[in-house]
Amino acid sequence: MTHFLAAAALLCAMSDTVIDIEEITVKDHTVRTVQTHTTLPSIQLTHDYLQQNFSGSLMQTLQGIPGVKAMSIGSGQSKPTIRGLGFNRMAVAEDGIKHEGQQWGDDHGLEIDQFAIDRVEVIKGPAALLYGSDAIGGVICLYTNHIPTDSLNGAVQLFGRSNNGQLGASAKLGLRTGKLFCRANFTIINYGDYKVPTDSIQYYSYYIRLKDQRLRNTAGLERDGSLMFGYAGYNFHTDLRVSDSYAKSGFFANAHGLEVRLSDIDYDRSRRDIDLPYQWVNHLKVLSHSSWRNDVLSVDVSLAYQNNRREECSEPVSHGYMPKPDGSMERHFDKSTYTANVGLKMSLAEHNLNAGVNTEYQHNRRTGWGFIIPDFETGSYGAYLLDKWQPTDKLKLNAGLRYDFAQTHIHSYNDWYKTPVAGGDSVFKQRSADIDLTFNNLTWSVGASYETADWVLKANAGKSFRIPIPKELGADGINYHIFRYERGNTQLDPEVSYQLDVSAYWANKVASIQIEPYLNYFPNYIYLNPTSLYEEGLQLYHYTQAEVLRYGVECQTTCKITRHFDAELKGEYLYAEQLSGEKKGYTLPFSTPWSADAGLKYSHKRHGEGFVGLNVHIVGKQDNIVPPEKPTDGYWTLNLSASHRFRFAGSSISLSLHADNLLNKRYYDHTSYYRLIDVPEAGRNFSIMAGWEF
Repeated sequence: MTHFLAAAALLCAMSDTVIDIEEITVKDHTVRTVQTHTTLPSIQLTHDYLQQNFSGSLMQTLQGIPGVKAMSIGSGQSKPTIRGLGFNRMAVAEDGIKHEGQQWGDDHGLEIDQFAIDRVEVIKGPAALLYGSDAIGGVICLYTNHIPTDSLNGAVQLFGRSNNGQLGASAKLGLRTGKLFCRANFTIINYGDYKVPTDSIQYYSYYIRLKDQRLRNTAGLERDGSLMFGYAGYNFHTDLRVSDSYAKSGFFANAHGLEVRLSDIDYDRSRRDIDLPYQWVNHLKVLSHSSWRNDVLSVDVSLAYQNNRREECSEPVSHGYMPKPDGSMERHFDKSTYTANVGLKMSLAEHNLNAGVNTEYQHNRRTGWGFIIPDFETGSYGAYLLDKWQPTDKLKLNAGLRYDFAQTHIHSYNDWYKTPVAGGDSVFKQRSADIDLTFNNLTWSVGASYETADWVLKANAGKSFRIPIPKELGADGINYHIFRYERGNTQLDPEVSYQLDVSAYWANKVASIQIEPYLNYFPNYIYLNPTSLYEEGLQLYHYTQAEVLRYGVECQTTCKITRHFDAELKGEYLYAEQLSGEKKGYTLPFSTPWSADAGLKYSHKRHGEGFVGLNVHIVGKQDNIVPPEKPTDGYWTLNLSASHRFRFAGSSISLSLHADNLLNKRYYDHTSYYRLIDVPEAGRNFSIMAGWEF
């Protein structure tokens, strides 16, 4: 069992550039470490882990953590979920600032450069005490603010994927002179249409053949860049970081309405073309962080500006009463977010007091001939107080309170064309009314952590909340990319969650066992309820609320068989049931089925260090559904990973390989929207990365 000195930050609410030093026990003999500075189940992943387990997108790389899943969207995008909660029910924080894009969009991933990330911390469970709304399911904390320690260092990485012909390169450079430092990152990625193990799909009883088993028009590209510079002293630190992320990707042409059959576009001409329909997303972030500390007190101030622009383009065709529009810009969203966080930490004998205030303002505007969400402004303000008490070396206790206040203004919107009304003249149909809404809530959290030579025991209970987002309040339109018509509900109340988390971890020099059960109760869970009605040719989903009970468990065990061989077995189970409403007794739509993984890994230190691992991923049948949802059969896949690092003269060269679905099995993911039109998951896929660090 190893001990080392590590940074202890309050969960991950503030940047870790100025740190408090405390002793943490490492319970995993790989690059993953179990965190004892929080009473919630959490795990930290190093930069080496991210490289060695590269699997395309960042979220697919993190899927090896029990409870964390990647909802794949097309060829190059994926969204994270924690314990079945995603989108606006979990937060993604980059360097202590909550990442704010168009999170409601089901068809694009995170606008973050995964190759600029130094480490990741995943916290499972309610973290609204520090982050306010959206952190019901947990937080994925991404850190890209590593301070260069040498006068010159950097890295170059080349990578690719076989299934969609992805090619990419990333480079970073760090400079330091005295207490001044600078760091730059740049990434470029290009990929083509991806391949599925089927020759045809079914869209509303229409069979559509695929050329070479490829989903036409799912190609894309990505460009990311960032620059950070700052000053790092013993008592004072400040830095400024500017990053920009741009991605353009096509929508699967045959999923964007049946009108595509009449298009003049030759989608099969090239697998790397990005034709209509497509989307582009650009995310600009400017982040400033400053810290000051002495032996008793530390102060952190973080300021950020984020601008997220997203545009969906498609061929202009008439729908229902809408005439053929001019141009191809169906929807355009321009969202600006201003964030300010101030945190204080004070040490008083056995107590560590943490207090802070957070404020955020969002401003979103839409244009284009299509409508789904209205213009809006949202302002939120929160303050928290947390006491971490360590009465003994083995026992840690914490308790905290938070109060939040938020205001949302939704603008009215009327169609630009007229719709006939029964018994009257045609009118410009109103899809969104002008409304002002106010929300406030008091949340709390209590927890304990107990550590012995071989055990780490944790328990945490807390209340979280989430304000309804403008899409849930004011949506009224077609979402072609996930094949449904969505309608909001202005009568929604803030979503409240009560959760109990327990974690038990035992390890010795040969084996480890971890079990994490949890219980989650929502008095008023917000979700899109599928109906048997159709609006403008697509199934109608409307937002509603229901009393919901969720519980589950995640477990993981590892065993060191010999000096070189390690075995791992892990699994997870989630159950959800609606206790009220029109779907009482049913689960929630797109509920995650149980899954299990069995792996065997061979490690060595010849000519450097490396490993080869084989994994069997098993997913159970999901027949606990919400009508008119359909069941999904279970499946299993065989996967392989390998990595080797050569070290020499202060630098290193690394090679990593990850192979998914080696047997090219045809299967469906119950959480994927593409299964609704009979599109299976991607076939055999090899991901490879070569890197040089100096």
